[in-house]
Amino acid sequence: MAFIKEESEDVKIEETFTVKQEDLQEQTDLIEENEGSKEEEHHVKIEEKSHLQTDDILKRRDKNQFTCTQCGKSFKRKDILKTHMRIHTGEKPFTCTQCGKRFNQSSHLNLHMKIHTGEKLFTCTQCGKTFGKSSYLNLHMRIHTGEKPFTCTQCWRSFICSSHLNQHMRIHTREKPFTCAQCGKSFSSLSNLYQHMRIHTGEKPFTCTQCGKSFNCSSNLNQHMRNHTREKPFRCTQCMKSFNCSSDLNLHMRIHTEEKPFTCTQCGRNYSQSSSLKRHMMSHTEEKPFMSNHFV
Repeated sequence: MAFIKEESEDVKIEETFTVKQEDLQEQTDLIEENEGSKEEEHHVKIEEKSHLQTDDILKRRDKNQFTCTQCGKSFKRKDILKTHMRIHTGEKPFTCTQCGKRFNQSSHLNLHMKIHTGEKLFTCTQCGKTFGKSSYLNLHMRIHTGEKPFTCTQCWRSFICSSHLNQHMRIHTREKPFTCAQCGKSFSSLSNLYQHMRIHTGEKPFTCTQCGKSFNCSSNLNQHMRNHTREKPFRCTQCMKSFNCSSDLNLHMRIHTEEKPFTCTQCGRNYSQSSSLKRHMMSHTEEKPFMSNHFV
């Protein structure tokens, strides 16, 4: 059972990152939107110790351009480049005094504060959801209209915003521009980096209201909540069996498809789960982990 749980948890990582992707990528869109604003000019002047750490990775491409050596994006001013570097380092120097949530730009904090003040100016006429900025409402409306104007030229998959397309393109390019300053591990998306950073900080900001258990991402909390509600929203179309997470359904589907993607490099035998392959590999190494002293 321990091996099967390991297999399930490996698959769930992809699900976890996907769920959080939209919220964090909207923040990335906002970064591009605010680069030229006066508010941005004001808050990027705040000098912090982290600026000293990023100086060594800044490069001036020509007289009027400062280029990020992590992703190649260029800026007209060095201070804006330093602000951009927070995307790669995961730094969030602006903290909400109400709830402690942190942001990498003061403009993001100002938008967040509207949650506490109750100020929500833009309302969706379809579902009544409100937003602090018109661009967020416009993006949200595509959920109702089904509009996906941004298309991948490699596989023709479409997306509702450019940041989602940019994120998707890294699957094809294998680009991983977001690097952890603690261990050097790289990621294809900012949300993945934020998720990873909680391993180092031990932060678990998402707490179950039923039992008090905490989690490092909202998708893990949502999945946990199904243990309380008994909800199983993922159903097999072949046999109608239901599961409480998509990763368990994906594993189950291999029973019907007979897919066995894990191959033994010693004898070529195939398995549907990595845990089954690991157990099989012990037959080659003569390892017997389940033998107790009673039988020795």
